Amino acid sequence: MSDKKIDKVGSTMEQTKAWEIKRISSQESLSRQIARQLEALITQERIAVGDKLPTESQLCDMFGVSRTAVREAIAHLKSMGLVETRRGIGTRVLRSAPDHHFPARRISATTVEDILHVLEMRITLDSQAAALAAKRHTPADVAALESAHERFLAACKTDSQARHEDYVFHRAVVEATHNPFFVSLYDQLHEGAIPRTKLLSVELDPEAVSYYLERVAREHAEVLQAIVSGEAEAARNAMHRHLQRAYDNYAAYQDHSQA
Repeated sequence: MSDKKIDKVGSTMEQTKAWEIKRISSQESLSRQIARQLEALITQERIAVGDKLPTESQLCDMFGVSRTAVREAIAHLKSMGLVETRRGIGTRVLRSAPDHHFPARRISATTVEDILHVLEMRITLDSQAAALAAKRHTPADVAALESAHERFLAACKTDSQARHEDYVFHRAVVEATHNPFFVSLYDQLHEGAIPRTKLLSVELDPEAVSYYLERVAREHAEVLQAIVSGEAEAARNAMHRHLQRAYDNYAAYQDHSQA
């Protein structure tokens, strides 16, 4: 191997050390676990748009799996519109948010409009609430947030849509602001703040919902970590990313209906 190639491989491996890759468990689909970790790195922009992923061989070594599992994971990321693969070039990141994988097969135009109106308000409200919660939370608030997050994770493992648990987590964030007007406003929204409460069961795609909830759980964890750490801007940004992605997902239904 030439010195140039050795330097390139060394540079790639040095970069990936910061990714905190977890070894794969045999208790779940190997490709799904790989895809989930790579998607998180992409959506968190730890792998930037335009960057190339490590080679198949490098990914196999990183995750401790076969080429088949890696190829299936890459195919899944491609189906989401996150990456593209070109012969002789490799796999490159196209965007930092999935192009699709929405929780519903179809949504009426009126429902989409209602969802987007609520999310427009929540992007501002919840983001500020997260920042304030990072500054003002008490030990009791942390306990409530962690409990709400655990309940959401537990609900995600069942056939539940975790609508109530999702609302409880966000309300716990608002409660931690210790601003009664924030709490009063959120109580008026109640579970209608969660877009999935407006969707009919027949509209839902079970596999997509499962994937969607996994992503929501990861985003909640990012918000929770920032709040508990007292990092106001990180909490604000994590919440903003979380709700902006939801907004972009549902806006795509509107774009599709108008196309």
